[in-house]
Parts: sequence; C-alpha cells; structure tokens
Amino acid sequence: WGRSTRNTIHDGGHAECAQDQRPVYMDHAATTFMKPEVLAAMAPYFSRHFGNPSSLYRFARESRKGVEEARAQVAAALGAEPEEVYFCAGGSEADNWAIKGVAAAAKKKGDHIVTSAIEHHAVLHPCEALEKQGFSVTYLPVDRYGRVDPGDVEDAITERTILVSVMTANNEIGTIQPVAAIGRVAHDHGVLFHTDAVQAVGAVPIDVDDMGIDLLSLSGHKFYGPKGTGALYIRRGTRIENLVHGGGQERGRRAGTENVPGIVGLGRAIELATADIEGHNRRIAAMRDRLIREVLSEVPDTHLNGHPTERLSNNANFSFRYVEGESILLLLDAHGICASTGSACSSASLEPSHVLLATGLPHEEAHGSLRLTLGDANTEDDVDYVLSVLPEVIGRLRQISPLTPAGGRVQEAD
Repeated sequence: WGRSTRNTIHDGGHAECAQDQRPVYMDHAATTFMKPEVLAAMAPYFSRHFGNPSSLYRFARESRKGVEEARAQVAAALGAEPEEVYFCAGGSEADNWAIKGVAAAAKKKGDHIVTSAIEHHAVLHPCEALEKQGFSVTYLPVDRYGRVDPGDVEDAITERTILVSVMTANNEIGTIQPVAAIGRVAHDHGVLFHTDAVQAVGAVPIDVDDMGIDLLSLSGHKFYGPKGTGALYIRRGTRIENLVHGGGQERGRRAGTENVPGIVGLGRAIELATADIEGHNRRIAAMRDRLIREVLSEVPDTHLNGHPTERLSNNANFSFRYVEGESILLLLDAHGICASTGSACSSASLEPSHVLLATGLPHEEAHGSLRLTLGDANTEDDVDYVLSVLPEVIGRLRQISPLTPAGGRVQEAD
C-alpha cells in the first residue's frame, strides 16, 4: 500500500496500468490495515493459548492473562482504571450499549438525551429507537465547520436529561469537538457524558478525567487493530444496564466468550497508536495540509469541509461543485486510488451525507464530496500521485456534467 508502480496519465487522459500496480489507499477513516506487531501479539492466542478465559484451570489462565493485559493497555491509553474497561465487538456495539444502557438504568430519573446532528449512525439510530419508546432526544445543530457549541448543550439540558452524547471527532469531515468543555457542562448539571471516540483514538490525546468523560466508545480496526473488536469505558459508579445478556463474562457486564486474540490485538494496537500521538500527527498533518492546499489551488470551485484547524490530522474532505461523489470514486478507483464519499458506513446510499447537510452545505454540493484520509503507510509519493490524478478526474466529470455552467467555466476555488 506504499510505494509502487502507479497508473501513468498520458496526453488524452488515458490511464496505463502496470501489472504490479497496487492501490494508493487513502480511506483510513473507514478501516486500517493490521500492523505486524499486532498480528504477532495475537498469533499465540489462535493456537497455543486457546483456552476459555472463564475456565479455572491453569491452561485457561494464559488466555485470561492476555485479556487483562489488554485491558490495562486500553486503560492506560485513556487515563482510566483497568476495571473501567469492558470489551465488546466494536464501536457500534459500544455506542448502543452506552446509550441504551444508560437510558434503561435512568428511566425513573429522566427520559431526555442530548446529542448532535452529525453523530455516527451508531449513536443516531439508538437515539431514534429510544424515541419510539417514549424518550425525548435533542439533536443539536453545528456551525458551518461541524462544531457543537457547549452553550447549546447547556441550553438543551433540562431536569429530565440523563445523558449527553457528542463524538470526539467526526468520521466524515474530521472536525474535533470541544469535548472537555461539553463534559464540564454536563457535569455541572449532574448529567452523564458519553463520547464516541472511534475516530479519535490514536489521533487525539484522551484523558477521561481531564475531559469529564463518563462513557467512551472505541473500535480496534480504526487504529491498526483487528476488526470486530471494541471497548466501552464506563466510569466507576456509573449506572448502566447490560446490552448483551447471557453468561457472566466481562465481570457480569457483557455476555459471550471473549474474543481473546482480538482483545489482545486491540490492546497492542492502542498501545502503539498512543505511544507518540504528537509525532504521528506532525508527519500525517504535513501530507494532509499539502493535499488540501494544492487541491484548493489546482481545482476551481472546490470547498474544504470541516474545521480548517481543529480537525483530525489525517482528514481532507472536499466538495467539488457540479459533479457526483460516486463518479469521482469510480474514476479514482480506475487509477488505483481508494477514497470515500459521504459516510463510509453508508457509502452504497445515494442520499447525501447528513453531516455535510448539517453544516449548511447545499444538497447538490453535498453530493459532490470526497474524503481522503491518510495513514501510517502513506508517503509523499502517494500525495504526488493523487494530486496528479484528481484535478484531471474532476475536470473530465465537469465536462460531461449538465450542472457545469455553459462553456465549462467554473469559479475560483474557495
């Protein structure tokens, strides 16, 4: 996924593909590859240490040891205690557990939840499900950069509010939220605060105490760990009902035999991802900033989505007027470039991104979005290649688009 022989663009706009071509992968917000160190940590638990960690004999204790070491690694990355970390099957389960679990535990106290209009569907859909059960949900607006105003959070809280849920960083436009300020507002009113940190872990330093976080969701495959693994941080003393019932695993909180290899891999991955966040961000952001700068310079009538500075170090999200995001993806794919349009988890949908619409972007411009998210294996050569292909792709699509102004002339870039 790093340096390789690429497509070469010749006069006339045709692409010539080398037989050994490998794609330029810039969709790390959708998923990441698993690092060799993570796979190496997992390997013994597929074969040698395959015992059920809930069993009492010595053979099973090796599995239990791996799980508890991973629990300590996750806790250290969050500034939490190991007993506050509970493993599950991924970020979606963790979000569902946090929202539905608090709602079930606190329904005698209140029936109101505050969240934002740009949350992942793993938060929005549980909230919608609770509304059908009689709960009330306030979906806060965001500014044009996708930021939630902590003042709006405070204004929305009532005596019936039991939970505030605002993501740490947005998965589509990369905007980082003022989480600590929102946490203070929630606690000032005696309300629990949950944050979906699935996109933030490894890119944003997190301390659950300093940021006033009571519940936090994360997913291993977003930071070079295995898919199907996740965790929910639950602050000690937080009242929450179980989502999955059955056996007594995870100290009676989450039933089901533990995915020991996956948990071990998640622990090693989060340890690697948080070892040098500042250095990681510095390298990735340099490529991101060049990508943003040159795309806005070279492609007229282009808009950068998300906050210009308070954004994830790897995220560049553009809207190109007069073209469709799906068409952009198909042509980029023909040149070996992997990217996404709108939300990666609903990329098959023809509806525009709810996130972009919430920032005030017109419907037709939201359809022309492209998200490029860089990762550890990307190089300056990858950026060079994308910058050599993308302007031609947009130009070609605009030539055939019925939305392009007469003569194919477009305005200067935003």
